[in-house]
Amino acid sequence: MKNRMREIVLLLSMLLALACIPGRAQDATGIVTLATDSAVANPAPRPAPYGSPEGRMFFPHNSVRGYTDFSFAPPHNEPDLGRCSPSHAVIVSAGGATSPCNAYARYLWSGYLEVHPFGKTLLRHAFVFFTPTFSFGNNVPQFKYTYSMAAIAYERSVGLGIELPKNFEFRVTQHQVDWLGRYKSNVGGPAGLDLGTHGPYGLYTTIGARWYFGGYGRSQ
Repeated sequence: MKNRMREIVLLLSMLLALACIPGRAQDATGIVTLATDSAVANPAPRPAPYGSPEGRMFFPHNSVRGYTDFSFAPPHNEPDLGRCSPSHAVIVSAGGATSPCNAYARYLWSGYLEVHPFGKTLLRHAFVFFTPTFSFGNNVPQFKYTYSMAAIAYERSVGLGIELPKNFEFRVTQHQVDWLGRYKSNVGGPAGLDLGTHGPYGLYTTIGARWYFGGYGRSQ
């Protein structure tokens, strides 16, 4: 009799377990269906098609970006800032190594600063930029090579840019050079030694477009 009862209890337990399996499968299917429906009903927000992500209205996160750079020119490779005559005869008549016009740089300190002041509306695609370059040195090619840090010139570009689709930018740039130290006025010497130029490329304004590609810059 006891063996019969055990068999009956075991059989009922197996039937109960089998009956519960379809119910659990339906519950799991329902959970998956609800999760899928929820994902479709509330899709993740899409990122902006171009430009910086939206943030607070004024000076959002990472609104200021850029870099600094310090370069050294080895002897016989000095950048010519276009201030002194390259004529060998003129340099010799000015004293060669003692020539008062020695605007050939040994060091260049430069950088780039970009500011996105707005984080909302179409204004978030607008930015201003600033590119300064300071030149230092005291050299006369073929006559004198030093490691002096004497200031020569301050070159800069400033402008306004607008981010456009497809990794393009529209830029308006103004370029200018200011002479520093003794080069603020004529340095003297024989006629034709100090050219009195307005520095590399002088003063100008350009309107242009820039395209980033290959993962550089704003490429996504």
